[in-house]
Amino acid sequence: MQDIKNYTKKQFQAWLAEHDIAAYRADQVYKWIYLHQAGGFDDMTNISKPVRALLADNFAIDRLLIEKKEHGADGTCKYLFRLADNRLIESVYIPEEGHATLCVSTQVGCAQGCAFCRTSEMGFIRNLTPAEIIAQIRDIRHDTKSAPHRLSNIVFMGMGEPLANYDNMLAAIDTITDGDCGLQFSTRRVTLSTAGLVPRIKTLGHETTVNLAVSLNATDNQTRDRLMPINKTYPIEALLAACRQYPLSHRRKITFEYILIRGVNDTPNDAERLAGLLAPIKAKINLIPFNEHPESPFRRPDNAAVEQFKQILHDRNYTVITRLSKGGDISAACGQLAVPAEGE
Repeated sequence: MQDIKNYTKKQFQAWLAEHDIAAYRADQVYKWIYLHQAGGFDDMTNISKPVRALLADNFAIDRLLIEKKEHGADGTCKYLFRLADNRLIESVYIPEEGHATLCVSTQVGCAQGCAFCRTSEMGFIRNLTPAEIIAQIRDIRHDTKSAPHRLSNIVFMGMGEPLANYDNMLAAIDTITDGDCGLQFSTRRVTLSTAGLVPRIKTLGHETTVNLAVSLNATDNQTRDRLMPINKTYPIEALLAACRQYPLSHRRKITFEYILIRGVNDTPNDAERLAGLLAPIKAKINLIPFNEHPESPFRRPDNAAVEQFKQILHDRNYTVITRLSKGGDISAACGQLAVPAEGE
């Protein structure tokens, strides 16, 4: 049976029309699902019993199975979800000052092969459906409804490459940012991170206004080839050309994520080159000191090297944030998400 969350509101309205049901019912149904967290169609008391029965015959309102929850010392919570086909994915709830951010997965595994990311060790299994992407947010919002930190920010920085699951991502974003009867997240509070799928970057900005983050991580092609195999197909020059052409409203910028790895990409010369590369782009920079794990040969730079790198960029008038990743004690920090490829 089809999960109704796979349908955008427009698609569901078309289904209703095929069954001679008024389009306004879509708003009512979706408000029950996303605003009232309805678990079934019988909960929808302002909809007639015959329509509810028809919906129940054709659709399900599935929740993901929470296989495990791990709580970090800093309040971070990592969810391990089991999908209907027994595959596993992870999502991370991150409390911050006055609000919370949710890091959402878009694929089971990942095909990009980035050398610093544990998800790449899984290989690529499959894309998540719109319903599976949306459910991470809907279900965690439900699970954390009594938490002191209101869930207000969504980052597609979990397992997988969002732009490699493009159509499903757009369908999910449609519901996530529906301010009337969807999940009601502002597009300014939703960020999509990509390793650099240039053709999709060129179209994304014309189809949604969510924030774009680009995982750059090197200032020359040789180093980026080593860290991110996608660079062999879309090298730095092509990636930055797509970013220069990306449509941005007056006050928005593209975020460039730069994982600092000791002895690989963390020198003052790297910082100077990074400043030069991004000069033609409306850019801000997130520096992410590498989150170490036993299987990786890479190491985190010392604090002095991180601060020196940051200062060089500040001196070139960039907005720079050093992202102090949370959840490291439960392997929930940036680059640490991974589950067994066989889904066991």
